[in-house]
Amino acid sequence: MFKNVLIAEDHQSANISVRKILEDMEILNKEYAYHCDIALTKIRIKLRSGEPFELLITDLFFDDDGQHQEISGGEALIAAARELQPDLKVLVFSAENKPMAIEGLISKLNINGYVGKGRNDAEELKVAIDKIYKNQQHFPAHVRQGIKQKNTHEFSDTDIAIVRQLANGMRQKDIPTYLEKNNIKPFSLSSLEKRLNHIRSVLAFSNNEQLIVFCKDMGII
Repeated sequence: MFKNVLIAEDHQSANISVRKILEDMEILNKEYAYHCDIALTKIRIKLRSGEPFELLITDLFFDDDGQHQEISGGEALIAAARELQPDLKVLVFSAENKPMAIEGLISKLNINGYVGKGRNDAEELKVAIDKIYKNQQHFPAHVRQGIKQKNTHEFSDTDIAIVRQLANGMRQKDIPTYLEKNNIKPFSLSSLEKRLNHIRSVLAFSNNEQLIVFCKDMGII
């Protein structure tokens, strides 16, 4: 099991809970940081000592407490930590639940796992840590399914503009005028209708309302 683990979490209750989970898993050498800058400093110190951290467990969102921070969020912390220590394994523990956002962490930062804060998160953290230790990845089923479904259609900038205007309450017949005004092509009504029909067909939606909800849940709009 992991010997050196760093927890980056600014909420005291969550921080204590994660430490308790690590104790239950007999991971005794653990450190924690309430700020991303401090977390990165600890990573540097451990690297110089010759006993680097093997796992970083981090939230994505850190509250502004008035102290100046060079790094203010978990995503920037992961990027900076990986620049210092490319082989560092990363488990994100966050309230963020949009598959699109989590997919970005996977594709851009190659995180090893994600656990959403909520019901049964303690048990899931244990499972995730164990899998990551065994060089496996851990991502919840709804995230894997959401990413799979999103990947069945690659949304273009025009697609996103169309769905965003639908979500804003614009009538479908008025959207071509908006597209033309903003030089977004193609902007004819027939091409717009064909595009929407294609997207709904690929994603198995029967109406625009379902498409809008999906795009909001995925973080596309």
